[in-house]
Amino acid sequence: MEAIYFIIFLNAIYWASILFLISLGLNIILGVAGILNLTHGELTAFGAYAAAWGILTWGLHTPSYVPFLILFLGVLMAALVGLFTEVLFIRPMYERALEYQLLMTYGLLLAYEDVIKLIWGGNAYYASRPVDILGSINIMGYTYPVYFLFVILVSVLTGIIVWYILFRTKFGTMLRAVAMDKEMASALGLNIKRYFTLAFIFGAALAGLSGSLMAPSSAVVLGFGLDPLLLAFLVVVIGGLGSLKGALVGSIIIGMLRSIGIAMFPEIELAITYLIAVTILAIRPQGLMGGER
Repeated sequence: MEAIYFIIFLNAIYWASILFLISLGLNIILGVAGILNLTHGELTAFGAYAAAWGILTWGLHTPSYVPFLILFLGVLMAALVGLFTEVLFIRPMYERALEYQLLMTYGLLLAYEDVIKLIWGGNAYYASRPVDILGSINIMGYTYPVYFLFVILVSVLTGIIVWYILFRTKFGTMLRAVAMDKEMASALGLNIKRYFTLAFIFGAALAGLSGSLMAPSSAVVLGFGLDPLLLAFLVVVIGGLGSLKGALVGSIIIGMLRSIGIAMFPEIELAITYLIAVTILAIRPQGLMGGER
């Protein structure tokens, strides 16, 4: 019985790792540029499709390390789509009211779904070679994919790198300055729009990484990015806007709720997740790690 609980715990950490990457990107875009980006899930889908397509095209009969390198194709694809999105569609929305931003990003969500269908078709992509290469290990009588542990490791390393960039580099200092006080940052000579664009690309790349990491362990189909988007928004509002620790804590909470719900209460898993989220927000509206602002 203890083994089952340990497997559930590992699954929760796996889901938390994926959600951490998605919500971290969403948090950066929302915190710096102030854009409620509903296309973030589609950026995840672009990353997943690009990685899956790349593995199936170039990674089936190659050395074992090649499919793992191809995963970064999804990061590049999402970053390029993020740059295209910000420059052409999001940039004119910065001075508009929130409802305009929501309409624009929701319209892009629908459009990008059709773009994905146009490029990759309506069939599911199964690119499981990285999972097959790493195989499984025996945990107290249960087999567990090593690839899930690989995803957890990549997520931890990415979190450390992002923390270092944000809090130990000049670029991160400037980015945080723009997020805290745009008017003052502009008065000090910073190009605000340039940092908005860089933040959007940064967040899009993290979404693409999460999609790439999910692609080998699940079918990549139309609508792939919708569920992660909804859960990422939950993570952001639970953890608190603009908080790296909040993204981590919120991801762990949602990951645990999702894993336990699927294992024990599959019929009401989503209801339990949203109920806990609403309860937390009712007690602390700014999120667990968010400031009063």
